[in-house]
Amino acid sequence: MPRIEDDKSGFLALAGYSLTNWRLLERELRRQVEEGDALLIRTTQYGEMYHVIGHLRGPNGRLLNVITVWVVLQATGETRFVTLVPDKEAGR
Repeated sequence: MPRIEDDKSGFLALAGYSLTNWRLLERELRRQVEEGDALLIRTTQYGEMYHVIGHLRGPNGRLLNVITVWVVLQATGETRFVTLVPDKEAGR
């Protein structure tokens, strides 16, 4: 069910992502953070926030330029995905 605010399902659907193939999205997100350059954007009470500029190649072959946001938790050192946004600056 789409969220009222900040829903990204329509954007991700452009590349063929859906609830039925979420594992493909997860794999692409992991690839992006493993291969991309993470830039520290701020430190919060929870940990250090980073963003990675890159792309996701969807199951239909379409490329989505995205910025993903990650946090390295202060308490455990674990890296977690926070969100993604379309990279509107890509290709300019």
